[in-house]
Amino acid sequence: MEELGLFLPEILLPREGIDLTKWAVIACDQYTSERDYWEKVKEFVGHSPSTLHMIFPECYLEEGNPGQRIKRIHSVMRQYLKEGILSPQPPGLILVDRKTRYSSRNGLLVAVDLEQYSYEKTTGGDAGAPLIRATEETILNRLPLRIKLRESALLDLPHLLLLINDPDERVIEPVARARERLPKLYDFDLMMESGRLTGYRVDDPRLLAGIAGGLKELAARAEKDGDRLLLIVGDGNHSLAAAKAV
Repeated sequence: MEELGLFLPEILLPREGIDLTKWAVIACDQYTSERDYWEKVKEFVGHSPSTLHMIFPECYLEEGNPGQRIKRIHSVMRQYLKEGILSPQPPGLILVDRKTRYSSRNGLLVAVDLEQYSYEKTTGGDAGAPLIRATEETILNRLPLRIKLRESALLDLPHLLLLINDPDERVIEPVARARERLPKLYDFDLMMESGRLTGYRVDDPRLLAGIAGGLKELAARAEKDGDRLLLIVGDGNHSLAAAKAV
């Protein structure tokens, strides 16, 4: 998959015994005008280990001294690593199943080659058009704070959604159908009535080969149509742009 800009990620998960409902929070750029939501999350989490303590919810951007909040975030990251809150996982992908009251959606957790990504507006006809592109205009003045947060961060908590056009369901669906024989990594209710999240380790060579083969087929089809586009950033483009800038 490397030639397509995708890799097996280095994944850390909370160790056994951590309350995962308190650990997992929504992306930092959600509920930006509803501080009350984040205050309820803060009250629910308390002092428990949580990603809440390692992100910068954008509803607080207008507060004074953002540098102090960033220092606290970096301090928590160091603390969690020192105390063994996070456990390294073997090489592989994760099949993610997100259930809500309305539907269930599957995805694969992968690592992205930032050299294959651009947040600038390009089209398939452009020479050297990247395989991974944004679907929204990047607001450059939103990047400096995100860059500052990442510069000394020991951990990355991405909230990206990368979308593929796979009408034949060659990439994700075969893995989802095999979930019953995959090791289950987590299965828990999300806070604030946000549904349920289940993750399965994907390290079976046959499944990984099938994923790679399906992606290569999509890339070849796109190139034949005159556009090298393979993945579009459906959410989290500014986080990805900040990561590339660091």
